[in-house]
Amino acid sequence: MVNRELLAAIRTALMEQADPLRAAGAEAYMKSSILSLGVRVPEVRRSVVAAAAAHPFESPEQLRATVLELWREAQWREERYAAIDLTGLRLASRELLMLPVYEEIIRTGAWWDFVDGVSQRIGALLQAHRATMTPVLRSWSTDEDFWIRRAAITSQLKAKAATDSDLLREVIEPNLADPEFFIRKAIGWALREYAKTNPAWVRDFVAEHGAQLSPLSRKEALRRLNPG
Repeated sequence: MVNRELLAAIRTALMEQADPLRAAGAEAYMKSSILSLGVRVPEVRRSVVAAAAAHPFESPEQLRATVLELWREAQWREERYAAIDLTGLRLASRELLMLPVYEEIIRTGAWWDFVDGVSQRIGALLQAHRATMTPVLRSWSTDEDFWIRRAAITSQLKAKAATDSDLLREVIEPNLADPEFFIRKAIGWALREYAKTNPAWVRDFVAEHGAQLSPLSRKEALRRLNPG
């Protein structure tokens, strides 16, 4: 089931582009135990696209299996980035069978770059399968794992006018008192992005929850707005 030719092509391409000096800087910046090859993110993406073109998938199921193997066996951070990039291929787009994959990436990756890497994919699933995804994201917003909660909060970052503002409220409100930096940042980020489309709604939300919003969340939410 796994597309092993594609996996080999991706791994070879990443190793060929390894930059030890840049890797050291990346590891220091990410503050993570996962080692880096020092390959730039755009280069990882280009390598994935080239490998997928040379070794196309036969089905969404094969793509899913390949992503999971690449993710689970990854020795380098860039391999995990490549696994996430594979989920952006059209064959996987808006496929509900990918939801458990995204959840595994969030729970086992447990760092902002991996979590935010699948946020847009989760948002696409919401747009395509609202009846299924809305209760999922409501549930995620109260999960014990704050990375899962962050994903629920940031899932509509790219939705613009298609944002479900009721759902946005429902996933933010249970997390207003959370002291975790990555949650507070996510709340502010989500509100800031929606303010580009519906500034009045964001102003009203901030006014309503002023005492509950952390200074960080409030600052981010109003970054592009005139609070007066």
